[in-house]
Amino acid sequence: MCCSKNINDITEQDLRPGTTDNSYMEKIRGMIFFDPHVHMTSRTTDDYQAMADAGVVALIEPAFWLGQPRTGVDTFRDYYSSLIGWERFRSSQFGIKHYCTIGLNSREANNEPLAEQVMEILPLFIYKEGVVGVGEIGFDDQTAAEEKYYRLQLELAKEANLPVQIHTPHRDKKKGTTRSMDIAIEHGLDPQMVIVDHNNEETVKEVLDRGFWAAFTIYPFTKMGNERMVEVVRQYGSKNIMINSAADWGISDPLAVPKTAALMKQQGISDEDIRMVTYQNAITAFGQSGQIDEADFAAAQQIDQTQKFSGNTILRGGQHPRMDKNSIVIK
Repeated sequence: MCCSKNINDITEQDLRPGTTDNSYMEKIRGMIFFDPHVHMTSRTTDDYQAMADAGVVALIEPAFWLGQPRTGVDTFRDYYSSLIGWERFRSSQFGIKHYCTIGLNSREANNEPLAEQVMEILPLFIYKEGVVGVGEIGFDDQTAAEEKYYRLQLELAKEANLPVQIHTPHRDKKKGTTRSMDIAIEHGLDPQMVIVDHNNEETVKEVLDRGFWAAFTIYPFTKMGNERMVEVVRQYGSKNIMINSAADWGISDPLAVPKTAALMKQQGISDEDIRMVTYQNAITAFGQSGQIDEADFAAAQQIDQTQKFSGNTILRGGQHPRMDKNSIVIK
C-alpha cells in the first residue's frame, strides 16, 4: 500500500470534494475557524462532524433559496423557524455554535404577492436569539422587484441595528455589486455594517475601497477556487476580507474554509492573515449584532447528545453518530 502524500506536495486537487487524502489537516492542526456563510440545512450530520474535526467552532447559516420556489408564506415561516430551532440544535450536537441571518432571498423576491406576505413575518424572526444579520438579500436577475425588497430589508436592518449580508448576482456581477453598495449607502447604512458576499477578482477592489466587508465563497470548479483566494489575500491583505464555504445543495464543500487555510499556509500566507480571513473578521463584522460572544464557542464544545429538540434526537438506536467512513461495514 502506498504511503500518504507529503504535506508539502498538497495541490488544489487534493483539497477538492471526494478526495480521500486528508493530509491537509496537519497544516491546520490547532487552528480554529468561523464559517460565516454555510447552508447546513443542505448538509448531513457527517458534514457537521467533519467540520468540527477540522476546527470549525462556529458558523452562520443565511436564509436562502432552497432549489425550488416555495408556494406559501407558511413554508417561509417553517424554514425560518428551523434556522433558529432545529438546525441550531443539530449544530450544537457536534460542538459548533450556530448563528443565522434571516431575509427574503433575491430569487423569490420576484414573486411579489408572496414577497409581501414574507415581509410581514420577517420582524417576527430578525430579533430572535442567534440572528446576527438580515440576509442573504440583494440581487439575482437585478429586477425591479428584487430592488424593491432589497431596499425594504435594508430599512429593516437599520431599524434592528443588524448587519446586512448581501448576495451579489452570478450574472453581470460587477454591475450588481456596485448597485448593491450604491443602494446601501443611499439608505444610510455604514459600509462596515454590510457584508458583500460572493466576490471575485473583478469586484474585490471596489468593495474594499468603499469600506465594505468583502466575503468570498470558495466553490469547487466555479466562482472562487482556493488557489485564486490565496492570490487575493496576497494582493489585498486580510483587512475586511473573509471566506466561506456556502456548502449549499449544489456541488460544494463544507470544509472549504479549513482547506483554504491549509493552502494559504502552504503558500506562505502568514498565520495572522489566515486567522483574520478564516475567523476574526467574521466575528468582528457580524458581532456588531451584539449576538456573538467567543466564550460561547468553548461552551458549545460541551456536547450532550442525549438532549432532544421537540422530541427528536440526532442519535439512532442510541448509538453515537461517528463512524469509520473508510469501512465497507456499517455497524
